[in-house]
Amino acid sequence: METGCVLVIDQSTSGTKALIIDGRGKIIARSDKAHEQKISSEGWVSHDPEEIYRNTTAAAREAAAMPGVDAGKICCAAISCQRETALVWDRQSGKPLADAVVWQCARGAAICDALSPHAGEIKNKTGLRLSPYFSAAKIAWVLQHTPNKGSGNLCAGTMDSWLVYKLTGNFKTDFSNASRTQLFNINGLTWDKDICALFGINVDFLPEVCYSNGDFGLTDFNGVLPNKVPIRGVMGDSHAALFGQGCLEKGMGKATYGTGSSVMVNIGDTPLFCENVVTSLAWGMNGTVHYVLEGNINYTGAVIKWLIDDVRLIASPKEAGVLAASANPSDTCCLVPAFSGLGAPHWKSEAKAILCGMTRTTGKAEIVRAAEESIAWQIADVIQSIHEESGISIKELRGDGGPTRDVYLMQFQSDILNIPLSIPEYEELSASGAGYMAGIAVGLYSPGIINEAARKRYAPQMDSASREKRRRGWREAVRLATGGR
Repeated sequence: METGCVLVIDQSTSGTKALIIDGRGKIIARSDKAHEQKISSEGWVSHDPEEIYRNTTAAAREAAAMPGVDAGKICCAAISCQRETALVWDRQSGKPLADAVVWQCARGAAICDALSPHAGEIKNKTGLRLSPYFSAAKIAWVLQHTPNKGSGNLCAGTMDSWLVYKLTGNFKTDFSNASRTQLFNINGLTWDKDICALFGINVDFLPEVCYSNGDFGLTDFNGVLPNKVPIRGVMGDSHAALFGQGCLEKGMGKATYGTGSSVMVNIGDTPLFCENVVTSLAWGMNGTVHYVLEGNINYTGAVIKWLIDDVRLIASPKEAGVLAASANPSDTCCLVPAFSGLGAPHWKSEAKAILCGMTRTTGKAEIVRAAEESIAWQIADVIQSIHEESGISIKELRGDGGPTRDVYLMQFQSDILNIPLSIPEYEELSASGAGYMAGIAVGLYSPGIINEAARKRYAPQMDSASREKRRRGWREAVRLATGGR
């Protein structure tokens, strides 16, 4: 093992991981801790922030004690976290006022509805469409519905700022997480007092915003490490994955294939505002910031789960690509998985899922293929929208997440985009990205470490006539799913 290691906390929706990355950039230890998903009768989704903190230190303890790890060689730490999930806590006692409101939770919808006359101003300042998806309405909801606010000296923040506070005593966040709150002015790079006032949030409740590779404070993870180390990398998970993918220059983009998908394109040091995708900060680093355009899709990997759990056409994700490859190539069956409406770039919340274009020869393989291809089509729609609205051409798409192991899906993605697709050999892109950010900051790594990973590459093989014919079929299916509009 090379001298020096990074301890990375990857705090996600379903659980918290602690990973140790050695001096060569390789993950040598990992511990996972799941936390409770609290879902109320109203469908509200919450997490217990105290449980998440306990899991953070417990996972760090287990990872640091694993064979091959010398805890004394851990020289810095990093945090990658679920985005938009927000909470409020008492600054003096450190006790949360309530459970954290998870990014999936739309309980702040009425707050956003009341602010609809200000939607344009909010989008122009924050880069984000007015929505309860983002942190602002979640924080506002907690403040409105918590009668006992403790000392009244409050902290309101996202999961990264909570963990930084608990681990170091400092109340800080980074540019990437701040830009997803819908309270941060991405033009002036500061909390926007007018937007905060619209949501009824005291700007003094919000954390100090730092560069993603800034100094967030010292911690020994509640006694886990023999010495305190600096936290020098803090990023939202999708932003960390973009960094870990090496998308450091304008026009470089990645797609994260998960339950849903995040498609991000680096647009450089100047913000662009588009109608159908949102703008946020990729990261802040060494005194400069980079911006991204991003489209989020509700159902991508979840479509395969639907095939397994609900319609029971396959027993595992591994079967999907194999069965899709065996389908009749002339079949025109098409699935639009609008189970909860369509997100970017269509923004049709009233859309309904639809399976169309079937013939008498359509069978299980053809339906599975339609489901597989719906993932790629949705990502292609976001990429096309970004290109059309920004004028930026994406020369290569970099992919990460479990579905990237599906050879059929990845080849089809390259085919319909008509650009190469590149998949790194390792999967923990969010953790690696944040870890590289911290390691570079303290001099453990050279910046070139980001692009050292081996990659599997897919090149487009579909002819242009076939691509256009398939695209017309998808567009017609989307038209039908959205009520013929």
